[in-house]
Amino acid sequence: MKFPESWLREHVEIPVDGTALCDVLTGIGLEVESTAAVGAALPGVVVAQIVSCEPHPQADRLRVCKVDVGSGEPLQIVCGAPNARAGLKAPLATVGAELPGGLVIRKARLRGVESFGMLCSASELCIDADADGLMELPADAPVGAALAGYLGLPDRIIEIKLTPNRADCLSLRGIAHDVAAALGTTVRPLRIEPQPSKIDQVLPILVEAEGDCPRYAGRMIRDIDPTVATPLWMAERLRRSGIRPLSFLVDVTQYVMLELGQPMHAFDADTLRGPIGVRRARAGERLKLLDEREVELDAEFLVITDADRPVALGGVMGGWTTRVTDATCNVFLEAAHFAPAAIIGRARRLGLHTDASHRFERGVDPSLPRQAIERATQLILQHAGGRAGPLKIVESPQHLPVAARLRLRRARLARVLGMTVDDDRVVGILEALGMQVEADAEGWQVTPPSRRFDMAIEEDLIEEIARIHGYDRIPMALPAGEIPPATHPEDRVEAAALRELMAARDYAEAVCFSFVDAALLQRWGLPAGVSLANPLASDMGAMRPSLLPGLVEAARRNRDRQQPRVRLFELGRAFEPGDGAPREIERIAAVAMGPAWREQWATARREVDFHDVKGDLEALLALAAAEDLRFEPSNRSFLHPGRSAEVFRGESHLGCIGHLHPRLLKALDLQQEVVVFELDRLAASQRRVPRARPLSRYPSVRRDLAVVVPDELPWAALERCLRTSLGTTLRQLFVFDQYLGPGLDQGFKSLAMGLILQEEGRTLEDEEVDRMVARAVSALEAQCGARLRA
Repeated sequence: MKFPESWLREHVEIPVDGTALCDVLTGIGLEVESTAAVGAALPGVVVAQIVSCEPHPQADRLRVCKVDVGSGEPLQIVCGAPNARAGLKAPLATVGAELPGGLVIRKARLRGVESFGMLCSASELCIDADADGLMELPADAPVGAALAGYLGLPDRIIEIKLTPNRADCLSLRGIAHDVAAALGTTVRPLRIEPQPSKIDQVLPILVEAEGDCPRYAGRMIRDIDPTVATPLWMAERLRRSGIRPLSFLVDVTQYVMLELGQPMHAFDADTLRGPIGVRRARAGERLKLLDEREVELDAEFLVITDADRPVALGGVMGGWTTRVTDATCNVFLEAAHFAPAAIIGRARRLGLHTDASHRFERGVDPSLPRQAIERATQLILQHAGGRAGPLKIVESPQHLPVAARLRLRRARLARVLGMTVDDDRVVGILEALGMQVEADAEGWQVTPPSRRFDMAIEEDLIEEIARIHGYDRIPMALPAGEIPPATHPEDRVEAAALRELMAARDYAEAVCFSFVDAALLQRWGLPAGVSLANPLASDMGAMRPSLLPGLVEAARRNRDRQQPRVRLFELGRAFEPGDGAPREIERIAAVAMGPAWREQWATARREVDFHDVKGDLEALLALAAAEDLRFEPSNRSFLHPGRSAEVFRGESHLGCIGHLHPRLLKALDLQQEVVVFELDRLAASQRRVPRARPLSRYPSVRRDLAVVVPDELPWAALERCLRTSLGTTLRQLFVFDQYLGPGLDQGFKSLAMGLILQEEGRTLEDEEVDRMVARAVSALEAQCGARLRA
């Protein structure tokens, strides 16, 4: 929320300077993000009028102007502004004046012609950023008057950062109540008198969506002077609040919104037939908005209709065909209360963010529509004339929000704040904030004003006491009591250990958004999963069913920023539809692309491949002492069909590993191989609880076996077969040679394995070992199709 300090001072008594005011605002939770000085005292700068404007005899782009400053003879000024013309009123810095940038105006000779001052732009006076020409003042500006006094300078623009629950402070009146409570002053009354009806014309109003729009107010005003310009004081307040003045009628609605907090809309009454309606849009209906975009609507949108045709998007933006123009003489003013649930996310779906939607999404005081219509009518009649019709209000009381009566206990207040606040101080703060307070034995019964719909529980009231009384007055104390140490289950590898191992293997940890673009998931061939009803942005419309799309996207962005070797991992949650709430699954994923090694001299450069990443994955699973691993071909659409696998641990499925499919690489604009893996973190980190056992005092026995097996048989199958056959007697099992070549049938390979056998309570006899080896060979022949190599 941005506003000029001078405007706020009109609404509330402020006995401190601007710097102290900013400290007060921040102290009560309305954090001041920035301030900017507007203009200065500007001594020697006056309102002037150009009497004549002639071409410079020696320069095509300069003009010689005669300028009236309200006294004496007109001054001769040489000016190069493109909008300099006879009759224009503009600021003039006379000789001796000092401008905000430190420039001192002196008598000068420009191309042989004397100049006795300088006609100024708004930028040169630090009033606005506009430097395209002279600052044009209204025709009724008093010639010779000090510009600073005429424009209300110097001033200060204050911008505050509001939390979503403080929508009441999206207006000058709302801020004024908080400032008055903090400073112990009073809010100045804003006199809004009901405007008498001069005509009987009333447009019928039909509200079908009563729950979405429980109050709708409208008024017809006829015979407005369309040539009236926005008063300078109003235009300056809008400009200093970050809103560009457009036209008188539009500016009045914007002014009332900033002053009271109620968004409004003005329709050109000559474009309306009636009745005015409020309903949900029908699927396929189209509406051309004020920004000249045509949008397609559905039943999620609320529309304002004229004779059942959509003419505005309720709570978001008006329509093009019924907009007010410079020729509008008859206007229909609208002010409504829309339920936040009917507006939240609608503007964002259309790629919009308007002042109206920003306020209605957070909630607007339901009592404001009548005041806003009366205030706008007052301003229009005062400056543009016209005849007002009756104020028409249609409302559904049962759907209007009702202020909750809250209980504030004295003991609870002291316990939460850690201090005692005097009863008189508590009552004074609450009443200064516009709340109704009734004392009882244990504390108070409090009814918040309608603008404070964020007051819902006792702690909300305590927060109000704390911020107005002063957070700096709350004593600081260390918490008492013992904090129990965190426990980590021994049957699971901690996340920190997984992170340390991945970092040790040269991976950098990434933290990606849990929200992704549904179109990106479609490119990956992944289900859309859980869609968001109110996404932060159009490319964050779905909750990720996998960590890989976001992780690969992060890798691609790193590559685009001249990082040829990228290795990233992430521990995070993926989301799948569940019964009611989405189901969260903890996962660990990694991506590698580019050279396998950092640039060095010891080995030749090569690209990372499946086996590099498989080694990283096996090292990760070794933390959990995973022995019974196997890799089976994967058919996932985003993985390369010949360079990917599903990862199993026993009968438990852990995840997948492999190269990305070439089709996906092309869709993601990746010109190099990308290898990824993703595992279920809980399943991958599960391990047996370590148990100490004594070392055997008896010697071990080694036996070597060389068996011929089919090429496609994985090592995991052989290992599983041998461990099942030999049980705990088999202490170690490893491959020390592989042979492919002459002497073997095509499609077969020879594996040489070492078996370490040992018992804890006795020495193994040779005959016993031979029987074990024979049993193992028989199991290999029966289960794996293996045979001893001759």
